Amino acid sequence: MSGLATFIDVVIPIAIPNLLTYRVPRELEGHVQFGQRVVVQLGRSKLYTAVVHRVHDQPPQAYEAKYIESLLDEVPIVTKKQMRLWEWMAEYYMCTLGEVLGSALPSSLKLASETKIVAHPDIEELDASSLTDREFLLMEALELRKVLEIAEVAEILEIKTVQPIIKSLIEKGFATTEEELKHRYKPKTEERLSLHPRLENEDLLSEVFDQLEKRARKQSELLLCYLRERETQGDSIGKVALQKMAGVDSTVAKKLIEKEVFVSETVEIDRIGPFTGEHQQIKDLSDDQQRALQEIKDHYEDKDVVLLHGVTGSGKTEVYVKLIEECIARGEQVLYLLPEIALTTQLIQRLQKYFGDQIGVFHSKFNQQERAETWKRTMSAEANSYSIIMGARSSVFLPFRKLGLVIVDEEHESSFKQYDPAPRYNGRDAGVVLGMLHKAKVLLGSATPSIESYFNTTEGRYGLVEMKHRFGGVVLPEILTANIRKELQRKTMKSHFTSFLLEEMKEALERDEQIILFQNRRGYSPFWQCHTCGWVPECDRCDVSLTYHKHVHHLNCHYCGYTSSPPLKCQACGSHDLRSVGFGTEKIEEDLKELFPEARVARMDLDTTRSKNAYQNILRSFDLHEIDILVGTQMVTKGLDFERVSLVGVLNADQMLKFPDFRAYERAFQLMTQVAGRAGRKHKRGKVIIQTYDPEHWVIHQVIDNDYDAMYRREVIERKEYKYPPHTRLIKLNMRHRNEGFLRASAHELAAQLRQHLGDRVVGPEAPYVARINNQYHQNILLKVERTASPAQFKKVLQDTIDNFRQDKEKRAIRFVPDVDPA
Repeated sequence: MSGLATFIDVVIPIAIPNLLTYRVPRELEGHVQFGQRVVVQLGRSKLYTAVVHRVHDQPPQAYEAKYIESLLDEVPIVTKKQMRLWEWMAEYYMCTLGEVLGSALPSSLKLASETKIVAHPDIEELDASSLTDREFLLMEALELRKVLEIAEVAEILEIKTVQPIIKSLIEKGFATTEEELKHRYKPKTEERLSLHPRLENEDLLSEVFDQLEKRARKQSELLLCYLRERETQGDSIGKVALQKMAGVDSTVAKKLIEKEVFVSETVEIDRIGPFTGEHQQIKDLSDDQQRALQEIKDHYEDKDVVLLHGVTGSGKTEVYVKLIEECIARGEQVLYLLPEIALTTQLIQRLQKYFGDQIGVFHSKFNQQERAETWKRTMSAEANSYSIIMGARSSVFLPFRKLGLVIVDEEHESSFKQYDPAPRYNGRDAGVVLGMLHKAKVLLGSATPSIESYFNTTEGRYGLVEMKHRFGGVVLPEILTANIRKELQRKTMKSHFTSFLLEEMKEALERDEQIILFQNRRGYSPFWQCHTCGWVPECDRCDVSLTYHKHVHHLNCHYCGYTSSPPLKCQACGSHDLRSVGFGTEKIEEDLKELFPEARVARMDLDTTRSKNAYQNILRSFDLHEIDILVGTQMVTKGLDFERVSLVGVLNADQMLKFPDFRAYERAFQLMTQVAGRAGRKHKRGKVIIQTYDPEHWVIHQVIDNDYDAMYRREVIERKEYKYPPHTRLIKLNMRHRNEGFLRASAHELAAQLRQHLGDRVVGPEAPYVARINNQYHQNILLKVERTASPAQFKKVLQDTIDNFRQDKEKRAIRFVPDVDPA
């Protein structure tokens, strides 16, 4: 390519349909390659981090290619198999490759284009008489420092809102703005101390030590501490840690460096930290586990994907561990996908005992620097690279070198589905495709498999292995129902607890056992209501009632985040008789503290687990029996293993059974079965009590009988009749606009156009359960695509119809959000 201009196609992390072509400066020709990051200008001033997709010598025909601004990497940070997965995601989930890149790449590996305030080159010659006091103060700062960030301007002027002043200064010609790149990713560093080379002479070291003992006692203590720790830690020791051990401050170390006793160096360190616990031998498998392991291997002879259907407590994790051990022995990597960060927290502690620092963790509670380091160590071939990655759905985006096994635990979970923003992918399905791209094997595990995955085993696409007994001969829990309707009639209910459940809880606490209570609604109560006329405060921006959170005494919208204070009187009739109605996890927690004042009660839901280590702290406290009763939402249903839990309560099964969704019965069965599995997992049979108005409901009977097969057979027949998955694939088109009438008419018009091409496969439009969110009205159109048809053709028809529809200028304001395989 010598002598020819080099061009590159790049992926920019924004929602534009096409790759863009840029020109490589002559000095960088031969240095730019696939997978590297480059800085490019788009539009007049915006700068973006882009990833190189192709290097070639063909200039674009429709526009003149701009030069790239700079090259950020010496070696690629994206692999070709990664890019192939991203391209599949963009095509399958009907979004752009740029949107996939935006989700995939940690933001600390992207550069932020941030506004800077820059002094005008001729600022000294301008007349400053028209400036206000604050504008003059800012001008003086610019003269001195030339460039200021907005945060610095706010600090100088000692006010929060500085934009009007900056705008005025720019209009008067004293300042301008400059788009300047700022590297967000900064490796974590540590200052370390080592002995000065001259003191390797023991006589000289002894002489220096004697002098310090006489004249500088604290310096001698720090040196003594260093010499003691060097025996176990090596020559280089962290300065801060050493100072803490010696009980001295930083000035002592500084003086020893000046005296050439220590040498200081700054080194880059791993943010995640090494495993410091005791290593354990991998346990021997039981006969049932060994049989399951062998059957999985047998299936892998002719299938790439196997579903492991094992009852709760059957020991699926130990089977995973054996497969991981064999995979690592072959020099391959393992991706272990989990639906919830709570599960990652507990499982990482179990697996680190076997695999130590070979495990990396990747999920949203890690900050961007930590995620970037996991990215680099997954791709690295060096000794400190990761062999196992455990994480949530976003882990599929990582740059694996040699992936050999993908494990998707609790594969049925709807948490694997990404809702917003694009790509709206399913982590389980993306994990299967990732395995195919790497020619790796995939293992899906669940006690309550999704209907779709189980259907794939009956069709021969996946292998099926079953584990029907709990490990160690532990019996499945006894499941009983408590009839809310009858207890209300008898007036034996206390708050939201039946007398049956309360009595069982009392006995469990007397035996010093633990209890888990499941209520699938957070907050204090679902809504605030006027007891006189029934008026309910609703969100100003959404068609939904506000949820009351007592700990902050606020009404919150769980859709858009709007908050308000509880009203003092009814806005309809003026009554002051306003009460909270219903109950969430916060109300349950409060009631329990009154009913069982001696019990230690904790809550695990979105509100209590927002901070990075919140999950871990709650689970650790529960495991150490510092908590007697744990109240939670879906988080408490998934894969948690605590040997002292003898009782589990489902506080309102009817909420799940009455939900308006074709998956409602499947989800209700899964949730109740999963939470029931938390009881009696070690030494004794547990007990589960399901509170319900309808104890005779067929789903509850199948939960009691632990009869997944019966639930599956009933559901799969009904879904065939009404053309729902697994017999069809669904594509939901969500349309959004501020004008309700205009949106409804447009949705009907678009649906009619789609029916001309797709016939009765088109369902709707109809308003969703919550028709307005954040002042945007919603309409949904559903496409039911038979499994024998080509999804790509249907997506093309849908996209072409939308594109033609949007040629109407008025309709361009409508937002179209396609969701393939909606959860």
